[in-house]
Amino acid sequence: MNVEQILKNNEKWVQERLKQSPSYFKKLAKGQAPSCLYIGCSDSRVTAEALMGVQPGEIFVHRNIANLAPNNDLSALSVINYAVSILKVKHVVVCGHYQCGGIKAAMQANDLGILNPWLRNIRDVYRLHQEELNAIQSEAKRYDRLVELNVIEQCVNVAKTIDVQQAYLEKRIQLHGWVFDIKTGKLIDLNVNLPKITKQIREIYKLFS
Repeated sequence: MNVEQILKNNEKWVQERLKQSPSYFKKLAKGQAPSCLYIGCSDSRVTAEALMGVQPGEIFVHRNIANLAPNNDLSALSVINYAVSILKVKHVVVCGHYQCGGIKAAMQANDLGILNPWLRNIRDVYRLHQEELNAIQSEAKRYDRLVELNVIEQCVNVAKTIDVQQAYLEKRIQLHGWVFDIKTGKLIDLNVNLPKITKQIREIYKLFS
């Protein structure tokens, strides 16, 4: 697909929206009030709005390689801060996907340059769950399980932030860990337990009394 085609697609999309609602863009320009923050992977096959079936303005989106939320990534932390403390979203979703290139790259012995420190976050997840993962004989199934464990660990990272801790104590937020199965198109809920995570980490990671 070339750039000219993309611009034509945009024109067509605008006309379709105006046909459905002449005031569509006027309403959109008034501001946003999304109920959900979505932290997902940059993979071109995993588009948040499409797989969730939502419209512009309904979710706040942050995407990066392997859907990470490390404590040294100012971009992810800024998005979480704005979504949770300013937009007051009610849900935070961390969504990974099977066949994730970032997960696979992290587990291969290759020098990937600037990606090395980023992918080390995934290797840290593997280290935390090494016994379980090494017991899985199938490489494909091991990577799938690492995808799931990475989502859970990123949920833990999200729960460590001051914004989410405050929102949780105010009982105004829920945290979800999902995996998108590219082969079936379905979302799988990993049933992340925010109260349990918060209880486990607050002794060490609590940022206020």
